[in-house]
Amino acid sequence: MFVSQLKSFFTVARLGSVTQAARQLGLSQPTVTTQIKALEEHYGVELFRRQGGRLSLSDEGVQLLPHVDQLLQQEIQVEFALRNSGDQPRGHLRLGATAPYYVLDIVQRFRQRYPLVDLSLGAGNSRQMVDALLAYQVDLATSSHLETDVRLHRLTLGSDPLVLILHRSHPLAARRALRLSDLAGCELIVRERGSTTRQLTEETLARAGVAVGRSMEIASREAIREAVIRRMGVSVFARHEASAHPELAVLPFEDEVPSLVEYLYCLRDRRGARLIAAFLESCVVG
Repeated sequence: MFVSQLKSFFTVARLGSVTQAARQLGLSQPTVTTQIKALEEHYGVELFRRQGGRLSLSDEGVQLLPHVDQLLQQEIQVEFALRNSGDQPRGHLRLGATAPYYVLDIVQRFRQRYPLVDLSLGAGNSRQMVDALLAYQVDLATSSHLETDVRLHRLTLGSDPLVLILHRSHPLAARRALRLSDLAGCELIVRERGSTTRQLTEETLARAGVAVGRSMEIASREAIREAVIRRMGVSVFARHEASAHPELAVLPFEDEVPSLVEYLYCLRDRRGARLIAAFLESCVVG
């Protein structure tokens, strides 16, 4: 119970929200609130200041946070060591990915080399995946965002330029390549905020002085693809993400556009852990 209370405190402190912490921990909001209050009442401290529905760490909470962080890291290391012990690598490796296109080849090689290891693959945008890694919810994560956090070890998986996907009946689909200015007035479908693709798209159009028409936000790459197939708009993808479909056209830009780089991250102090090290080795072809 004590460790559960500390986890609730740590997650609320990191996310700044009981609602988000409850969602991440898989608990109800009242349970998270009760655990924190029980911790405060038992030790006679105030860990959060509550003002107008907002939470902020108290001085005691700020002092406690790094100690709890260290304790939870040790718990993860012990659990990871136990489930990955033995002569033949086995256990469970958790991956988080922004897109499957680069990482699935690595997963295939890894499974061939280590058939006794169970592997799970979660999905989200770049920000969500890095947050999950720092929260020890996954063991490795891919992201299109260049992270400079010294706690992270990084490998580059690949890089692809931005392209436009649109329905084959769209007036622009007859072109071999497009100018950014051709997107003026187009209905653009974008990912949710936190998506690196969306950020690059908006920054590129802003620099080019291009104003699109209405924008629609859809929080799934696959759902955006289906929306384009239904002629609801056009969208910007990284080239490797734009899979072939008879109803879609994929066009490059004549202008200089940024490339989307895919990185693989793990926590620097865990990169020597058996399964993590094995997965990193599987990134090397040959």
